[in-house]
Amino acid sequence: MLTKADDYPIHQTPEPIAYSGTDRNFYDRYFFNGYEPNGDNFFALAFGVYPHLNIMDASFSFIDSKGRQHCLHASKVMHMERMDIQVGPISIEVVEPLKCLRILVNDVDHGIKADLLFKGRMEAFKEPRFTYRNGPRTVMDLTRLTQCGSYEGWVEIDGNRIEMSPETYRGTRDRSWGVRSIGMSDPQPAAPVSDPQFYWLWAPLNFEDRFSMFHRNDNAQGQAWNSNAVVGTAGGANNLTEKFAKSRIDLSYKSGTRHIETAKLFFGDNDEVQIDLHLKYNFYMRGIGYMNEDWGHGVYRGELEVGYEVIDFNTINASDFQYLHVQAFCNATLHIRDEKPRQGCGVLEQAFIGAHEPSGFKELFDLAK
Repeated sequence: MLTKADDYPIHQTPEPIAYSGTDRNFYDRYFFNGYEPNGDNFFALAFGVYPHLNIMDASFSFIDSKGRQHCLHASKVMHMERMDIQVGPISIEVVEPLKCLRILVNDVDHGIKADLLFKGRMEAFKEPRFTYRNGPRTVMDLTRLTQCGSYEGWVEIDGNRIEMSPETYRGTRDRSWGVRSIGMSDPQPAAPVSDPQFYWLWAPLNFEDRFSMFHRNDNAQGQAWNSNAVVGTAGGANNLTEKFAKSRIDLSYKSGTRHIETAKLFFGDNDEVQIDLHLKYNFYMRGIGYMNEDWGHGVYRGELEVGYEVIDFNTINASDFQYLHVQAFCNATLHIRDEKPRQGCGVLEQAFIGAHEPSGFKELFDLAK
């Protein structure tokens, strides 16, 4: 079947673009987050394309001043048209590839609207390829690009419009594609059956004239199987970027949860870079589909369905599985040897499932003491 995408020089296999290899778990995703430096407002968007499932879905979520996370979800059958980047009231426009993208939300029924222009403060950065196997089975095999940037536009919740300017609103976007678990779980896991294990940290941070990137995936013993640490100069092309082969994080957990309470990052053989993170509150990734029992990524919900929910920070149990995956908004202080400290902000994303020896986690969902 030929589709609109076939008129662009983007083919990766001998097949039409509608067919992406043979793995049913192939996906293609956009992610955005944005925030004020003081953390008063925070939003995020996830938009996923699942060619073999013939499904496209999207979620937009915004935290208001009352400690409530408004979550708009949408899902559709995409009829093999991957170039129509719209699901109901949520759409994305690629204004200038790798530099500028636009987010549009227009849901009259639930009072959520947005028109936001993202512009990169750095060149898009390709992270190390993520390849992870459980015995003989490939669980993840994907490429991801990440980019810090600024926002211009507005978000409207229940008639209250918040204007956003690039001087004050910063954030991060990523684009990832490849293979990861999506849709319904496989009824026959690889033998022998074992408990899932996944330990993920990601800290994209914006400073006035710098940016930094950090992530790591650990195995159950605490050894990183994928990691990255970068500091660069923000603004313009050809950013001066330094990659560090060695990095580490010092952290402590909130008792009775799997969420981090304090954290410091260190890059370089001799800790040439130190970043102090001051965690303020959690954005719950459930609000954009992650670990969401009703609006999980790639789940078939019919020709087109739109839904809405509110996560009230005052009433939820943060230790519940569905609230495990978070992005903690942080203020940050960047220390680079022989330079003055710089103030900034960003997130520390956390998703911890199963055992992790350095953290003292031994079971699937046991909590920090």
